[in-house]
Formats: sequence, C-alpha cells, structure tokens
Amino acid sequence: MQEQSVDRFPPVLRLLEKRQELADVDRGLQAQKEEFHTTMAALQHRWAQLEQKQQELKGSLVRFDQFLQDAEARRGLALRREAEERERADRREAEALRLRAQLEDLERERARLQRRLGRLEPCARLLERAREQLPEFQEVPELVARFEGLADTQAALQRAERGRRAELEASRSGLQRLRDAGQDELLALSRRRAELQEKLEAARERRLQWESKWIRIQSTAAEKTLLLGRTRMSALNLSQLACQHRRQPRTLAVEDTEGQLEQVKLFILDLSATLASLRQAEPRAAAS
Repeated sequence: MQEQSVDRFPPVLRLLEKRQELADVDRGLQAQKEEFHTTMAALQHRWAQLEQKQQELKGSLVRFDQFLQDAEARRGLALRREAEERERADRREAEALRLRAQLEDLERERARLQRRLGRLEPCARLLERAREQLPEFQEVPELVARFEGLADTQAALQRAERGRRAELEASRSGLQRLRDAGQDELLALSRRRAELQEKLEAARERRLQWESKWIRIQSTAAEKTLLLGRTRMSALNLSQLACQHRRQPRTLAVEDTEGQLEQVKLFILDLSATLASLRQAEPRAAAS
C-alpha cells in the first residue's frame, strides 16, 4: 500500500509543478499583457500628441504659406511700383532731354531769325522807302505781294520759255532724226538701185546669151529642116522611080515619108534578090 502511495505522489507533484508553472506563465503573460496595454496606452498617447503636433505643424505650414504668398504679393507690388517709378523717371528724363533739345533748337532758330532779321533790316527800310515813293500801295505787304506776283509771273514766263526751248530742241532733234533717216533711206535706195542695176546687167548678159543660143538653135533647126526636106524629096523621088520601074501606080501620099522609104527598101530587096538570082544563073548557062 505504501508503495502504491509512493507511486502515486510523483505524478501529483508533477501536476502541481505544472500547475505552478502554468500559474507562473499566466502571471508572466498577465504582466506582459499589462505591460503591453501600458505600452499601447503610452503609444496611443504619444500618437495623439504626434497627431496634435502634426495638426499644429499643418496649421503653421498653412500660415507660413499664406505669409509667403502675402510676402510675394507685397514683393511683386513693390517691384511693380519700383518699375513704374523707374519708367516714370525714365519718361521724365526723356521728356526733359526732349524739352532741352527743343529749347536748344528754339534758341538756334531764334538766333537764326535774329541774324536773318539783321540781314533783312536794310530790305525792310528799302521797302518802306519804295512804298513811300509808290502811293498806290498803302502797306508794305501789298508791295511785297505785288513783287511776289511779278516774281511768280516771271518764273512762269521762264518756265514757259524753257518749255518752248525744250519743244524747239525736240523739234530740231526730230528733224535731225528725219534727215538722218532720209539719208539712210537714200543710201539704202542707192544700194538697192546698184544691186538692181547689177541684176539688170546680169539679166541683159543672160538675155544675150540666150539670144545667141536661140539663133544657133534656129540656124541648126533650119539646117535640120532643109536636110529633112531634102531627105523627104529623095525618098519621094526614089519611091517614084521604084513605082516606075515596077510599073505600079503611086498609092502613098506625098507626106508619107516612112511608107515611101519602106517601099524603096522593098524595091531594093527585090532588086538585090533578082541580081543574086541572075548571078547564080550565069554560071549554069556558061556551063551548058
């Protein structure tokens, strides 16, 4: 019995030990859970602080961005104002330079007019004396207007004279061109006349040559005609002799020279045949 009790105690002890270990593990886990929860709570608190700081930073960034935009706007406005002021200053400087140059031009013009006035002063006195001597002019401007009218008339007359001279010169040039053209045409006609004269002489020479050839042709034709007439007369006589020898009437026309020659030819052939037969008959007669 004691051995069985001893055998049963160790498993119980081991079970108690295991339970003790489990309890220790549970306490450790519980401690870790509490530590984890504490850590998570601290982390959440820290995260909340970070979120708050992030929101504060975002607000600060927005305010800083707005500050930068406002500063940039103020800077742009200041730059535009500075550019406008510079442009106005440049315009004022340019206007001052223009006015200074205009003033210098006016001073030079004033000096020039004063010099001209000094030069024209004797003319003015002369015009005044002329007006006094010409009672029909009440004021000097009337005298000046009259003088200007006369000057314009003189200028118009001079222009008209120059125009007439130009027309006269153009007429002279045209006449000279016509004369030159006439001379050229006369020279051309003279050359043409010489060429035609040469052609006429050549034509006369050719005419004389052709007349000489025509005379030779006519002379040759007359000789040929005479020879032809003699030949026809001979043919007619021979034809008549042949007809008389044969005691045949003349049946051919006088103008049929070819027929007459053919008739004479036949007569000669017949006569030749007759003579040949006679020559052959003579030896036979002598032999008999």
